[in-house]
Amino acid sequence: MTRFRTEDPAALLADGAALLAALRARPGFVAGEFGTAADDPGLCALLTTWDGVGAYRRALSAAEVKITGAPVWVHAVDEPGVYLSE
Repeated sequence: MTRFRTEDPAALLADGAALLAALRARPGFVAGEFGTAADDPGLCALLTTWDGVGAYRRALSAAEVKITGAPVWVHAVDEPGVYLSE
């Protein structure tokens, strides 16, 4: 999960939808959502689920994900974003 802070939620949601489409095309993608906080429209979140950490890392390394994600990642909140479940 990655959270984002923005002054223009509509633009970030549009860019986030494009990023999510690029991530969906990568091997190992299971599910994903991009949305805004109900009580703070300037706070958005990207939640993705992958077959494993390797698939996630390979997806982020793909050129199309880097290019599509550039306008989104600049708004990322500096905090841990990868969580493992047991």
